[in-house]
Amino acid sequence: MIFALNLENKMKKYFALILLSLLLNSCVGSSTSGVFGTGVSVALDPRTLGTQIDDSIMQKNLQARLALTEKKYFLSLSVKVLDGRIFLSGKVNEPEEKLIITKLAWETKGVRSVKNNISVKQKFSFINAAKDILITSQLRTALILNKNVKGSNFNIDTINQKTYVFGIAHSDDEKKAIIQEAKQIVDLKELVTSILMVSDLSRQRE
Repeated sequence: MIFALNLENKMKKYFALILLSLLLNSCVGSSTSGVFGTGVSVALDPRTLGTQIDDSIMQKNLQARLALTEKKYFLSLSVKVLDGRIFLSGKVNEPEEKLIITKLAWETKGVRSVKNNISVKQKFSFINAAKDILITSQLRTALILNKNVKGSNFNIDTINQKTYVFGIAHSDDEKKAIIQEAKQIVDLKELVTSILMVSDLSRQRE
């Protein structure tokens, strides 16, 4: 009788351990948020551990600076970093906010690119919106066609005929070419650039 009870207790402990193990494995395998908060399961993440840590540091750094700039950004914005590439999403009230956030992202140590999908709640007049879209399209096209410029390395936003260019230039000549192309656009009233150099980024990532 005593032997049967002891055996039953041991079996219960054994099955409890198996169940716990299965639950833990399930959590690890199905996680989509990841330990580093970048939206990718660590178990399936193709990045090296060092890259994951770098991305995590970048992400937390930017999130902290955004929260210091405006507390509401902590809840209204989403920041993800993958291999030095920053992805932004969420909503803001004013177009200027989106530009400030983009600038903060580009100033993050170790950044390679910025994809800003933040939407602006404020509505524009059709005429102003059309002009801004046309200016942005003209400049983007000009940069793509210019052999001295890698257009994919730059973000272009135009608000009320004031154009903001953020990105990474490989040389001073490339930076000058971007400014020169912008000056050719008739309706452009003002150009604001925040262009980092590749050499500066290399030093940041060492």
